[in-house]
Amino acid sequence: MIYLDANVFIYSSLNRRALGVKSRSIIKDIQNGKMLAATSVLSFDELVWAVKKQRSDPDGVIAGEVFLNIPGLTILDVKQDMLNFALKLIKKYHINPRDSIHAASALDAKAEYIVSEDRDFDLLTEIKRKPILQVLTSSSDGSESLPSRKG
Repeated sequence: MIYLDANVFIYSSLNRRALGVKSRSIIKDIQNGKMLAATSVLSFDELVWAVKKQRSDPDGVIAGEVFLNIPGLTILDVKQDMLNFALKLIKKYHINPRDSIHAASALDAKAEYIVSEDRDFDLLTEIKRKPILQVLTSSSDGSESLPSRKG
């Protein structure tokens, strides 16, 4: 199983370039059962906020609805024990709280790696980060899994 940082969903929704195409390809493989993946509930918040900010409130709601209905995606809860683990990562690596929660979630889920463009994850020794463009996928058509920018 792999762990998807929120930026995978954000690029899938808002980016028409290579990162967006590849993010949509990753999500498509998850939907088709070719990849097992998890993410934190934080990804919902980050995605909806980014789409609302870049486009509109209704587009943010649509992106949130699509996110919540991605077949094969496990959405991990964040409870106090996860926050305690995240706090240990903050103390050890001096990373941001959101990154620490994503990292703690990935580690708790025993993910192989974190898919992200956020290089702060490179500080971690417990798990590796893989950039979006380096994730092997079976689909290459870039079909959209989340709503993309119109026009």
